[in-house]
Amino acid sequence: MKIFEEIESEVQSYARSFPRVFNKAMSEFLYDEEGNEYLDFLAGAGTLNYGHNNPVFKEKLLEYIHQDGITHGLDLHTKAKGEFLETFNEKILKPRNLNYVVQFTGPTGTNAVEAALKLARNVTGRENIIAFTNGFHGVSLGSLAATGNSHHRGAAGVNLSGTSRMPYDGYLGDDIDTTAYLDKVLSDSSSGVDKPAAVIVETVQGEGGINAASFTWLRNLQTVCRKYEVLLIIDDIQAGCGRTGTYFSFEEAGINPDIVTLSKSLGGYGLPFAVVLFRPELDLWKPGEHNGTFRGNNFAFVTAKAAIDHYWSDDRLTRDVKRKGEYISRRLQGIIDLHGEGNFTLRGRGMFKGINCVNGDLAGKITRRAFRQGLIIETSGADDHVVKFLCPLIISDENLKKGIDIVEQAIKEVCGKEESIPEQKDYFEAQKLAS
Repeated sequence: MKIFEEIESEVQSYARSFPRVFNKAMSEFLYDEEGNEYLDFLAGAGTLNYGHNNPVFKEKLLEYIHQDGITHGLDLHTKAKGEFLETFNEKILKPRNLNYVVQFTGPTGTNAVEAALKLARNVTGRENIIAFTNGFHGVSLGSLAATGNSHHRGAAGVNLSGTSRMPYDGYLGDDIDTTAYLDKVLSDSSSGVDKPAAVIVETVQGEGGINAASFTWLRNLQTVCRKYEVLLIIDDIQAGCGRTGTYFSFEEAGINPDIVTLSKSLGGYGLPFAVVLFRPELDLWKPGEHNGTFRGNNFAFVTAKAAIDHYWSDDRLTRDVKRKGEYISRRLQGIIDLHGEGNFTLRGRGMFKGINCVNGDLAGKITRRAFRQGLIIETSGADDHVVKFLCPLIISDENLKKGIDIVEQAIKEVCGKEESIPEQKDYFEAQKLAS
């Protein structure tokens, strides 16, 4: 359509990588106006963990609409909100022994991060925030100050202050525990780093290049925060809601954050929705002190509840994500071993994986070739050098294999190789029999 060229802003990005007009979607597939089918390994940048137009959620949403359920209610108490809170508390928080209150912010991830940072500063009376290299927390000014990417930071137009940058796990090499450096900096009154209100971190850095922090590093980070009475904020906007296997990405590390931000797949259906979770004693907000017109999306309350009821009433999804994650690792490592020539490396955790291609030109060639073969897959990292696998968690075994086959073929073509890795078609069946 010419209308996109005529009046849509140049700020568009994904549309440049995938220049089609899409008009239909179901599960792990997108369709364009010509009827072409595409496997979706982008999934709304992690917003569609349960796929497009999930039929379970759609039925609940249509039922709610036909009953003239509340669409917009500011922060009024609604039946949909109450049912979501009850379900979230009973099936997500209590089973994990997490005692949090829930704050409904504006509907995007950056809204949640802004609220979390503001709360931490108000509670502690301190201004500084510790953020990490390659971290991404949003592009509104407060969140952007905690974001590392120079491309996004450069668009701010103002000085971004109030944060200090520390090296993420592995940034200085695998043998250096960067939490020890943070400990030293906070213990030294002449380090030049003011005692912070909070530390904000992603357990797996999505936009930063699928860098996964080790569980040991995360536990050490919590220890440092407790030592200096600094609040620990986990930004679980992209890594949460099952992407790494467990509902929260920090569960397996055994840590207990003071504050957690959630968005993206929280609503289940792709509807905008974000919350901040925090310990009750931190709830020092005055009424309306942090507000917004769209605090809580009632349609998203309905689909979020449906997602929890359907997928998180037991551990089946967790087991399935881990099984598929193991398959992804096995396949990608095989591709890397055969075609990488020592340059490619595997990154990530669970179904949050990436192939580090060293440079953005190579990664871009791979994703463009994959798109021509019917696969939507994007890059991430400071130089767009990581091919990012972010398919829906509910993808079928067959289509997961098909998508990775397409990536392998694209890499083979880009690298000029004709060999193929050993056939993996029996892997899923073996896993099913074993379970």
